[in-house]
Amino acid sequence: MSKNASETNQHSGSLRLRFLLAVMLWVVLGTGVIWYSATRVFESHVEQSYHEELEVHVRELARLTRMDKDGQPELSRPLSDPRYEVPLSGFYWQVTTPGKRTLKSESMTRGELDASIAHSPEIAHKVETGPTGPAITYGVIEPGPNGEQLHFVIATDQSELDRLIDSFTRELTPWLVALGALLLATGMAIIGFGLRPLDRLGAAVAQLRRGQSAGLEGTYPAEIAPLVTDLNAFIRQNGEMITRARVQAGNLAHSLRTPLAVVTDEAERLAAKPDCAPSAKILLDQAHMMEQQIGYQLARARSVVGPRVPGAASQLPDLLVPILNAMRRLHPEKQFEISSEQCDGAVLPVDPVDLSELLSILLDNAGKWARNRVTVSLQCTDGEGFDISIADDGPGMSEEQIAAAFEVGARFDADKPGSGLGLAIARDICDAMGARIALNSDGKGLCADVSFSTAGL
Repeated sequence: MSKNASETNQHSGSLRLRFLLAVMLWVVLGTGVIWYSATRVFESHVEQSYHEELEVHVRELARLTRMDKDGQPELSRPLSDPRYEVPLSGFYWQVTTPGKRTLKSESMTRGELDASIAHSPEIAHKVETGPTGPAITYGVIEPGPNGEQLHFVIATDQSELDRLIDSFTRELTPWLVALGALLLATGMAIIGFGLRPLDRLGAAVAQLRRGQSAGLEGTYPAEIAPLVTDLNAFIRQNGEMITRARVQAGNLAHSLRTPLAVVTDEAERLAAKPDCAPSAKILLDQAHMMEQQIGYQLARARSVVGPRVPGAASQLPDLLVPILNAMRRLHPEKQFEISSEQCDGAVLPVDPVDLSELLSILLDNAGKWARNRVTVSLQCTDGEGFDISIADDGPGMSEEQIAAAFEVGARFDADKPGSGLGLAIARDICDAMGARIALNSDGKGLCADVSFSTAGL
């Protein structure tokens, strides 16, 4: 599986975002249902109130209507609602008698109401076209004093009902929007409070990766505490396993090198005898190859497990001080200098033993080839990287030599001491650390650059 695919599997979305989307969906649905329910309930209530009011008015109209001496309908007094007297107010009434003149409210200055709505002694209603638009119309028939049928019709514009409902909706909507925003803010605060232990756990893991702690520290809720306990147990067991692996690697090296030294010594004795010289040479060559492979494989095993130690950290340039002192004694004729470039106190979350071995290999290699001086440069890069450069003023290397320099057993001068394993081991250590190593030569020396990306460690 590739690194990108692995990262995609590990990061399948934000838990905080999921909770937030769930809260947003719940708030939107909840406020939407409240808005719809409230407007429907208010609309039903207003309609019922209007219907009851119109029923009262139509009965009042029937009660106030009388016949004059000419048999024409008239009102004994105006209706109790003054809106029926305002022209085109939206409130109208009408009294119709077959063969007689139609009596209308003062508000109905144009048009007329449909008298057919009043077709029975029971009050009936429907929406009809009124003088100023659709109107809720009620009608009833009652007998007159001479047996004639009087048709009483009363109406109110539908727009009056719509106006009340729209006004209520306009006032309700901002309040519900404000309520939704308040609920959303409250939900975000609850999510932040609820996920705070996970944030602390993430910070503890980050400290562990940076080498600032040897375990996950802090107290956690009951739902997370078992996970933290298990992780700390795993970290402790992993560290103990790595320690045992290193001890066993050392024991294996000792158990192999001792009989190998005996074999080499016997082969050298046989080489002194002319008749055994060819066989002795073969034994010596194979023993040398075995020694190379043992040294390389053991160093590689240490480099693979070393950087995985939880809580491991290396502080620079302090780590370099004993290494440079050793190099000055090993190569007394060479000068070893260090330039930290404001990186004093930098901490790398890698095992100090493996970083020391890497730097020792590169410094020893530079000391062998330098004419007079070896310079170690430390540089912090944009807060998320760290570079270590080891440069010498030796003869340098060609492009072909640089391409083959990291191969096991690669040596370019048999007169120089060494086994040809140093750069191969250095490359494996860098790979295990997640660092990059590169060689550069300008014909005036060789520079080994080791680059760390702290974001990837």
